Amino acid sequence: MDAVEAAVTVVLVCAPASGLPAALAVDGLMLLARTDDTDAAPRLVAEQQPQVAVVDLDTGGGPEAIAAITAAAPDARVLAVSARTDAAPTAEALAAVRAGAAGYLVRPGSAAELVRSVRRVADGEAVFSAGLADVVLAAHGDPAAAATLLTDRESDVLRLVVEGLTARQIATRLVLSPRTVENHVQRVLGKLGLRGRAALVRYAIEHGLA
Repeated sequence: MDAVEAAVTVVLVCAPASGLPAALAVDGLMLLARTDDTDAAPRLVAEQQPQVAVVDLDTGGGPEAIAAITAAAPDARVLAVSARTDAAPTAEALAAVRAGAAGYLVRPGSAAELVRSVRRVADGEAVFSAGLADVVLAAHGDPAAAATLLTDRESDVLRLVVEGLTARQIATRLVLSPRTVENHVQRVLGKLGLRGRAALVRYAIEHGLA
C-alpha cells in the first residue's frame, strides 16, 4: 500500500488564518477540502467523505455545526478545536462530544499534537487536551452524565446492540449502512471508554442506558 492509499483523509472547517491548513500539510494526511462557511460544511463533508473532519469552533457554528456535520456524514469522525483558554472549554468540550465529536483540542498546541490527534481519531480513539480528558472521563463514570454524551442516533444503535441485533439488522431497522452502524458503535465505545461489544452491552444493562 502506498502513502496516498494509507493517508488519513481530512476536511477542514476553519478560517485560512487559523494555521490549521499548514499544520496538517504533512505526509500521512490528505486534505480533501477546506471551508470557513459552517453552513456549507455539512454538505462539503458529505460530498468528500473524509475519515476526519477537523472543525475549528472559533470559526462559528459551535456544537450545532458538529451535530449538522455528523448528521450529514455519519461515517466521518469529528475533531473539534478551539482557542478558548478560560473556564469555558470544559462546557464547550462536553457540548462538542454530545453533538457527536470524537475529540476536542484547545489551541494553541503543537502541530505534532494536532497531527497525532487526527490520526488517533481516525483510528477510532477519543482524544482530548490535557485537563479536559479527566472531565469527560468523569462524565463517563457517571451513568446519567454518560447518557447525555450520546447523540440520539448513538442511543438508538446502543439500544439495538443490547437487544442482540447484528450491524446489518440494525442498519435495516434504522435505514443506515452497516458501516455507519459500526462507526456509531465505535463512537459509543470511545465515549464510554469501553472495549468491545460485550463490555458495551454489560455496561448499558448495568447502568440502565438501554
